[in-house]
Amino acid sequence: MKRSERHHLKENELATSVARAKETFEEKKREIIAGAIVAVAILGAVGGYFFWRSQVDSASRAMLSEALAIADAPVVPPAAAPAPGSPAPSTPPPGPPPGSYRTEQAKLEAALGKFLAAADRYPSTTSGIAARYQAAATLAALGRNAEAMTRYKEVIERAGDSIYGDSARLGLATAEALAGQYDASIAAYKELSAKKDGKIPVDGVLMQLGRTYAMAGKNADALRTFQRIVDEFPQSGYAQAARREVDNAKAPGAN
Repeated sequence: MKRSERHHLKENELATSVARAKETFEEKKREIIAGAIVAVAILGAVGGYFFWRSQVDSASRAMLSEALAIADAPVVPPAAAPAPGSPAPSTPPPGPPPGSYRTEQAKLEAALGKFLAAADRYPSTTSGIAARYQAAATLAALGRNAEAMTRYKEVIERAGDSIYGDSARLGLATAEALAGQYDASIAAYKELSAKKDGKIPVDGVLMQLGRTYAMAGKNADALRTFQRIVDEFPQSGYAQAARREVDNAKAPGAN
């Protein structure tokens, strides 16, 4: 076969292939265009989702920061009234500094409202979970133990084994001890102290466990727990307090 003929055949094959491709495109044009539209829509949805998430995260962090700022605000009690018979001051006492509170309770109540608002508005974000934990801790500080325990349980459900989950377990155990629910508190502390990948330092958990044993009247268990801190964590910041508890338990006349 001559070269010119082979070249002509190749051109025919190429033309045939192009024609077939064109026919295929025409036949499948609707499907191809629809697929492209779907792909663009999916990309747009994904991009919109991540944009929305960034906006939500930013807003939740802002609400948490506002609440934390209140929790850290100074407490400035009102100036004491002059003693009876003393001359009145020449100038009135200065008012409270901006952003301060007259009492610790007033500050905690204000912070609590902000923490709960952030937690309820953004319940699934990290900042929302942190706000819920802070709300629980604030309730405990206000002496509202039953409410604090409810909030701690909500954090545990949402946070799992994260730092907030373990911190909430610790807070819940403390609230239970303060409420006199010693068995539940002790069980929670023991579980936390046994976690190999726990986020809470074991020596701190053991210190709380020992104190709860003592509150429950289980002095032998308390002594063993404090001794464990002394033996296993001699460089711990709790070691001195644990050693003091051991010495007091062994002192003459101690129960």
